[in-house]
Amino acid sequence: MEDIFSPDRLTKVLLSGVAPKAQGPAAAVAAVARKGELGPEMLFIERSTKKDDPWSGQMAFPGGRAEENDDDSLATAVRETSEELGIDLEDSLLLGRLSDLEGGPRGTRQRLTVTPYVFWLSGQRPVSDPNHEVAGVIWVPVSELLEPSRYIEYFYPPLGSDSWPGITVEGERVIWGLTLRMLIDLFRRLGRPLAIRS
Repeated sequence: MEDIFSPDRLTKVLLSGVAPKAQGPAAAVAAVARKGELGPEMLFIERSTKKDDPWSGQMAFPGGRAEENDDDSLATAVRETSEELGIDLEDSLLLGRLSDLEGGPRGTRQRLTVTPYVFWLSGQRPVSDPNHEVAGVIWVPVSELLEPSRYIEYFYPPLGSDSWPGITVEGERVIWGLTLRMLIDLFRRLGRPLAIRS
């Protein structure tokens, strides 16, 4: 696994530099990776359940909306990760970024440009200190993200009877939606496309 998912390999396939400033509402996330006991692993959060949050309870990369004081989308991803998890990415290795995606709560007309940045952490797994926006923090081995037996059709009750492709992680948690689209982009770039409906 480390031959396809390493800092050197990722740097070669990711977009370089900071994304151009988005026109309109914008957000950024941090896809954080490191070498774990079971090989490379990635950091995900489970968002807290909140009545007015359209992404309530969903699995995601740490991140959020841009603020006026953010210099750029990279600064947004770093700030949001610090606020949500108490993890400082300033000294981590920025490997690059994935393609911008158009996000927004499904079933609404709200739209924003989301920029995913990919970081690599060295050393021990960092201690996280989640804020009120985060219900859980999990590190998922990359090998599990590539395991077809984990791919499901996911039903998200607020969206009715339609099903969505998803990846099960840690019990009943499911990565789907925008975060799954980011993973599809990532593994396509690595030459290991996910065998999942997109």
